[in-house]
Amino acid sequence: MVTTDFLKYISLLYDKVRFPVQVFEQSGKIIYVNEAFTILWGYHLDELIEYSIFNDNVLKGNKILDRVFEVINGKSYTTIDYFEDSLLRARDYAVPILRTNVFTIKYEDDLYIVLYHEDQTEMLLTEEEVKKARDANYEAERLKNTFLNVLSHELRTPLNIILGYSSLIKENLSDKINAEDKIYLDNLHSGSERLFKGITQMLEFAQIEAGNFSLNIETVDLVSIIQNCIPNHKKLAVEKNLDLRTNFSHKKIFVDADIQCVENSLNNLISNAVKFTHQGYVEVEVNLLEEKNLAVCKVKDTGIGISTKYLDHLYQPFSQEDLNVGRNYEGNGLGLALTKRYIEKLGGSLLVDSIKGVGSTFTFTLPLNQSKYLTTIVEKDESEKSNKILMIDNSGETYQLIKAFLKNTYTLSHHTIREFKLEYVQDSSFSHFIFDVDKNYWQQGILICKDIKRHDPFKRPIIIISSEYFEEKIKEFYQAGASKFLVKPFGKNELTKIISETKKQ
Repeated sequence: MVTTDFLKYISLLYDKVRFPVQVFEQSGKIIYVNEAFTILWGYHLDELIEYSIFNDNVLKGNKILDRVFEVINGKSYTTIDYFEDSLLRARDYAVPILRTNVFTIKYEDDLYIVLYHEDQTEMLLTEEEVKKARDANYEAERLKNTFLNVLSHELRTPLNIILGYSSLIKENLSDKINAEDKIYLDNLHSGSERLFKGITQMLEFAQIEAGNFSLNIETVDLVSIIQNCIPNHKKLAVEKNLDLRTNFSHKKIFVDADIQCVENSLNNLISNAVKFTHQGYVEVEVNLLEEKNLAVCKVKDTGIGISTKYLDHLYQPFSQEDLNVGRNYEGNGLGLALTKRYIEKLGGSLLVDSIKGVGSTFTFTLPLNQSKYLTTIVEKDESEKSNKILMIDNSGETYQLIKAFLKNTYTLSHHTIREFKLEYVQDSSFSHFIFDVDKNYWQQGILICKDIKRHDPFKRPIIIISSEYFEEKIKEFYQAGASKFLVKPFGKNELTKIISETKKQ
């Protein structure tokens, strides 16, 4: 017999609980439900006088009663997922997703069964939505990576051939073709370069945004990098009658940076300055902020300037000030977005000062070399270096292009991956190893690179060429001993510059 004291006791325990609670006698008769139960089930206690837990066919059918009997027979408690009884099933709306804890209470000499229900519908539906969103995000990431791989491997390799041979044709036939054909050839080459630049920028931006972009920090001369970048923009500056000039406070200014990031940043800024300036000058200035241990580089122009309204959107990807500008000036709107991210990854900052119709100044900082301010550098005598290069690849396609690029300055000895033997590494007549690695021979290429590094008594530079652009993949070759990694497509000047730089190492 249920006592008034016990009913008061369980009322104190469960009346204010926000989870539904039922209490049964050992006979199966229901003696208590709280308000949360009434709200969810739709029944008050006086409507359940005839109800017995042991006569519930739904509980029998889904084996829940077996679990309840385990507790009655001595088990401390049990937890039932997806609890459902005949009362819930009789409702004309969806059954909630319940997790039910079953335990007993002993009061005086009587045993009572407690069902404590937790409504998990919202939580599980949220988890399902999160899972769907996660799966959708994974699929989007997979599709993006597939697309980027197509851009890298299926477009960059043939583009390398187009760019390479078009530059050779321009160089060799410039005085043998008429003016109209020369224009066609120039358009072919410049269009290919634009395509290459656009693809490269999109790939690098995607890597940075995904957090997959790694840096190769070394001590580099900022002045030399600028001097190497200026010729890339000289032709257009001359055509526009602009004064493209430099102003350096020191002959050499050494910074700790990734040379590729610095070159890309400078080329983006100088290219924009020349493109948006119609009269006057473009100046690249470098000086020291010694108290902050920083190098300060400014790219100034007397161009069209930037409106105050647009400055807040300046570094957003794919943005340009207005559609009219987009029609008049080529570009995908990624240059400044990339430049800002490059500089910030290097520990610097990028600022802009601009007046519409007057001009712009972009200023970026880079950390100076921490150990010392280098003013001189000891270089090896390049005349002692050999002009013979050993090249390894899998097809010979790139070999023919590189041979054409270097025909007046270097002699190439060529071997396929299958033909390559370690004994070739003992030959002292080579100044460099150039290795064109296809993605299908990636692991084999890494092993060959390690072998060359390990067995080369002269510690000569290894230059890797590939259409692979993912930083993690490129890093594998640097870890294997590569000196430089050149991503396809590339031009003659880029290749000869890397060969020259690695000679000095």
